[in-house]
Amino acid sequence: MRQRRVIVGAVVVQWVLAVAALVDLWRRPAEGVRGPKRVWRVAAFVNFAGPVAYFLFGRKKVG
Repeated sequence: MRQRRVIVGAVVVQWVLAVAALVDLWRRPAEGVRGPKRVWRVAAFVNFAGPVAYFLFGRKKVG
């Protein structure tokens, strides 16, 4: 039972990261993103690595 909770928790975190990355991509202008937005959209669905990579490397500082 504990293993199931850990897996469900990991899935929830993965989906939250993906949704957060997709929402940020939708709201951010193309000039605020390093590389094509469509590539980052696809990367958002690659486990934890895609969304984390987007937040670390895909966004440009605004302002």
